[in-house]
Amino acid sequence: MLTEPPSIGESAAAPEAGSEGAVADQATVSEWTRRRLAKWSDRDPLSWVMIGVVTLIAAALRLIDLRRPGGKIFDEIFYAIEANTMLTHGVEWDVKVEDGIETVLDTPKYIVHPPLGKWCIALGEQLFGYNEYGWRISAAVFGTLSILLVIIVARRLFRSTLLGCAAGLLMSLDGLHFVLSRSALLDIFLMFFIVASFTCLVFDRDRRRAQWLRALEGGLNPNRRGKAGSPRMGFPWWRLAAAVCIGAAAAVKWSAIWYLLLFLLFLILWEAGTRRSVGSRTPWADTIVTQTGWMVLFTVVAVGAYLASWAGWFVTDDGYFRHWLADNNQRELPVIGALHNLWHYHESMWTFHTGLSSHHQYQSWPWQWLLLGRPVAFYWSGDGPCGAGSCAAEVLLLGTPLLWWSFLPALGALAWIGIARRDWRALAIGLGAAAGIVPWFWNQLDSRTMFYFYALPALPFLVLAVVYVLGAIIGPRPAPGASTDRRVVGAVIAGAYLLLIAACFAYFYPIYTGMTLTHAEWFSRMWLGGRWI
Repeated sequence: MLTEPPSIGESAAAPEAGSEGAVADQATVSEWTRRRLAKWSDRDPLSWVMIGVVTLIAAALRLIDLRRPGGKIFDEIFYAIEANTMLTHGVEWDVKVEDGIETVLDTPKYIVHPPLGKWCIALGEQLFGYNEYGWRISAAVFGTLSILLVIIVARRLFRSTLLGCAAGLLMSLDGLHFVLSRSALLDIFLMFFIVASFTCLVFDRDRRRAQWLRALEGGLNPNRRGKAGSPRMGFPWWRLAAAVCIGAAAAVKWSAIWYLLLFLLFLILWEAGTRRSVGSRTPWADTIVTQTGWMVLFTVVAVGAYLASWAGWFVTDDGYFRHWLADNNQRELPVIGALHNLWHYHESMWTFHTGLSSHHQYQSWPWQWLLLGRPVAFYWSGDGPCGAGSCAAEVLLLGTPLLWWSFLPALGALAWIGIARRDWRALAIGLGAAAGIVPWFWNQLDSRTMFYFYALPALPFLVLAVVYVLGAIIGPRPAPGASTDRRVVGAVIAGAYLLLIAACFAYFYPIYTGMTLTHAEWFSRMWLGGRWI
């Protein structure tokens, strides 16, 4: 299954840059180079049927009984309300909640997260009303679409529809993703835009490498100076779409900044890998010369997308700190003054985030996340009926245990296989997982209050790590006439793993959806005892 060679060298026998095995100033392209640059395409209609089935499974799981539990759970008491006020005021507005009654006040609300995620929630409320379905439907839709994107990007990375669908099923059957895609919180939107950006970057990489191949077949010499040594790439729509998406992710939560930096790194690494594959004698120098401008543009487009999410704040006069300069008797110039005020708002938000250290019952540290050391209770009720003297209904934000406990060994195997094969995919997947978790260790030094759901952006990359290992277990497609025994055994192992994850998800489904259980049934699912209560 893992048939695409890495961009930094397939094996010790790979041709060196500038050697006869690499590309010369002629239309002849070696099979080794052609295989590394060729764009994979699978037009089999059955593939898209399989993708559609997995996506429908994901959608059905998330949409069925979406209104349960009733009322606002966990941080829905903030984001669902803020989103609703944005429909009226264009910005978040203060609302007093007392005995379940919401009273809109006369002042804008001070917020500590950018507005795009709340605009997404507001769209559902606009379409379906201010109720449980209205404020949760956007999360369900974005959650389902994120699974579709994971299928697409996994399929492209591994050149296998089967492995792509396996990645989609694992995402569909994960409790963390499932609960957050049925709740009006921001994190599902953050993850969606990060996955969308990564998908666009992978498509951009494939497009550029295919254009290099066409240019080489046309006689291009990659060692010529200046533009003569590079093909015409055309307008990089996928690259700019990736920039818009990562800017949108930052417009949901600032933690997307780590992925912006990572994706800029990918632009360099992937371009240098491509140039080495085509036989450039100076791949790194050529990459710096040709990609620096694109990195700047990528950042500018991302920042532009971020600022666009603040449109409601810019076009109204009522937002918090909207006229901070004027309110403090300072000159407020058009446009520049608004940007100055927004900068001051961001300084205040930064101060809040860096100083957030108050104790919370469900806070956890990054080292606990992969171990499921402290999940988050979104909802709890002891009311019945359940046919017993003591009942329990809970929505517990908990990743599917057997899946999450397989992430650490999968990451170890990913590193081992990736280094052995010098595989660019292993590096991209590993860094993508690290970007969602490792930066939070710095905040742990300051005892910042953190929660398990902060790990959600890493989840798609963790799933890709598992699927990468499953693909290695199944093995490559054998040559004609060769034995298929290994692939059969590998497929059985992979299938058994998927069935085990599905069974585990089904067992925990009642405490992902707030179903009423007997206390004994509920407690039997608390595998780590008090750590999960």
